[in-house]
Amino acid sequence: MSSLRNAIPRRPHKERSQEHGRRRHGLLEKHKDYSLRAKDHNEKKARLKILRQKAADRNPDEFHFAMLSSKTKNGIKIADRGNKALNSDAVKLLKTQDAGYVRTMLQRSRKERQKLEEEMVLMDVEGEDGTRLRTLKDVEGENANSHTVFVDDETEQAAFDAEEWFDTDAVSNAHNRPRRTPAKQAPIAAPAKGPRELEKERLAKRAERIRAKKRQREQASQQIKLKLLRDREKDLATAEQELELQRARISNSAGGVNKAGVKFKVRERKR
Repeated sequence: MSSLRNAIPRRPHKERSQEHGRRRHGLLEKHKDYSLRAKDHNEKKARLKILRQKAADRNPDEFHFAMLSSKTKNGIKIADRGNKALNSDAVKLLKTQDAGYVRTMLQRSRKERQKLEEEMVLMDVEGEDGTRLRTLKDVEGENANSHTVFVDDETEQAAFDAEEWFDTDAVSNAHNRPRRTPAKQAPIAAPAKGPRELEKERLAKRAERIRAKKRQREQASQQIKLKLLRDREKDLATAEQELELQRARISNSAGGVNKAGVKFKVRERKR
């Protein structure tokens, strides 16, 4: 009879899952998960019980030789790791190598920062043939640029009018001086634009907006990178100064603070 009961297909058993309203609590714990958690808890509890018993049975007057090479400070055991102290010559040599590495990284960071500053785009200037980008080199070189106009004699020099000569009201601008508007002219009626021209203008404006947003993102990225490079250069310069000060203290050529917290100053020997 049992064989016939097993021959009949039965519905497979499925474990209950977490309810929809309690999904924020994670997976529903099954019996096997509880068994593993309980076993681990009991093992830790037994281990703590053994440690408490050892601490209770400990003899405070018991001596062992490890006490000679270790000590406690504020309840924390401090043991000797077996490291040997280096002499002052070896320490100065290591400090020299560290200072050389820091100096090399500082020079590399400074060059990278200067290169980024030279290539960084500062602003956009509208020109006659479109948009031209000004870099830091252009801005620094504007003061050196000048426009020279040659005349025949001093009389012509005294009567020289720069605004009339350049036909502009903004002579102080070094670039892109706007031309004066001509005298009253008859308005010219613009021809009506067809759908193709309007669609072309719309696509051109959209492309210009995309280029402007891309340019703004590049400028923001360059600003962040420049700030990080400046901070790194500052940290490396501070580290280099600290290493030089440590080397000077080791060679007794600079003052400082001793282990007792007393400030001292090195005095040169009178000759």
